[in-house]
Amino acid sequence: MSFVSPLFLWYFMPAVLLAVLVFPRGWRNGIVAVGSLIFYATGAGPFLLLLLACMLVNFFAGRSLEPNEWDTRHAFRRKLLIAVITFDVAVLVIWKYAGFATQQIAAFAQLFGGNFPVANLVIPIGISFYTFHHISYVVDIYRGERRALRDIVSFAAYIAMFPQLVAGPIVRYREIADQLPQQRSHRLDDIAAGFPRFALGLCKKTIIADSLSPMVEACFATPPSQMTFATAWLGAAGYTLQLFFDFSGYSDMAIGLGRMLGFRLPENFARPYSAVTITEFWRRWHMSLSRWFRDYVYIPLGGNRHGAAKTYRNLCIVFVLTGFWHGAQWTFLVWGMYHGALLIIERAFGYDTTPASAAARIGRRALTLVLVVIGWVFFKSVDLAHALGMLGHMLLPDFTGLGDVVEATVTNQRVVILLAAMVIVFLPSHPVTGPLLESSRSRPANALRIGVMTVGLVYAAILVATGTFSPFLYYQF
Repeated sequence: MSFVSPLFLWYFMPAVLLAVLVFPRGWRNGIVAVGSLIFYATGAGPFLLLLLACMLVNFFAGRSLEPNEWDTRHAFRRKLLIAVITFDVAVLVIWKYAGFATQQIAAFAQLFGGNFPVANLVIPIGISFYTFHHISYVVDIYRGERRALRDIVSFAAYIAMFPQLVAGPIVRYREIADQLPQQRSHRLDDIAAGFPRFALGLCKKTIIADSLSPMVEACFATPPSQMTFATAWLGAAGYTLQLFFDFSGYSDMAIGLGRMLGFRLPENFARPYSAVTITEFWRRWHMSLSRWFRDYVYIPLGGNRHGAAKTYRNLCIVFVLTGFWHGAQWTFLVWGMYHGALLIIERAFGYDTTPASAAARIGRRALTLVLVVIGWVFFKSVDLAHALGMLGHMLLPDFTGLGDVVEATVTNQRVVILLAAMVIVFLPSHPVTGPLLESSRSRPANALRIGVMTVGLVYAAILVATGTFSPFLYYQF
């Protein structure tokens, strides 16, 4: 079930919100848990059993991972933590990466005339996200940062919470533990604050991202032999905008839904294309993923505490994992290594800080955006050969224009939306639209809120009703 489907918008979401509003406050977590499992079952089917099995393992392990006053069971807790994390990672690796691994082994075996069976497993929806939530839960308890939940209903509400279950934000346990037992006293206020944020995300997704999708797909579907300079740059720039408005739109919808249910979910985007360094870009793009890798991988590896060489090693490990977390393809690995290399170069030459002069900031912002666009070509392409071919055409100007297939998708409406999206991207880095819309009572915020809730929401609803929406891009991860 997608956030932009009529089933969700017209029936599921109103039913859950009505139940949370009407029934006693103490029922909230139960309503969220049951509704979330129903939500997941409609899209994942029998994979609901896998989610439930993982939840049971982590829930019962969490109660044994808490340190006591003198921490007399430290060795046992450490072994248990390693066992649970191994279980969680094994589930993710088997279901998400077994097919890719066996394909590589089979290809290698063919070089020597051998045969190797290829595993063709369907990837359970949202497995990357709920695996990270489980790991966050057990690690935060092991560290003594939060107590383990004794109520399995509250645990299910955290892990399976439908706003963030399928595509984030990745909510670390420490960020939400104190909200789970909360007895809500301002339910109508929460709905009033969260709905405009949800509506903003719906507008981003349906009006901008989905409108650009046919044009982007046509560009990336063009074979390298028929690719032109204009097609390559139109596809790369279009995908840069589509991905941002699609994923940040989903995050706005998730944060808005969470707020309507009484939860404050972490921000996931802060105008990332306004960054003046790649380091700053990763502080603004998919921030919940960056924070997760920082807290549970980078810092435990030593972070930047043991000299430059080990810092660069840790960055390499983090971004190799970041690339493969997105999918079992060489293109994702190259994309992750590309960003890791850029971060290392910035650190090594002192380019990871914001320049003092305005002219330098403008130049660095333009350079950072170009580097990010180049990286998205790897992220989007079906294989490395296609990505390299497209990048080759981006670096070699020609005057052949767009191909007929691509040109047919460049309608007047899409050109207007493309230009409007570019204008939004090139606005100053502050304020960030989502938090402004949700909490600010300033005149610009009120004007934006009125525009989103009237013109934007009506147009988005018409697009949804006519079936012109598409799945969120991050559903595949």
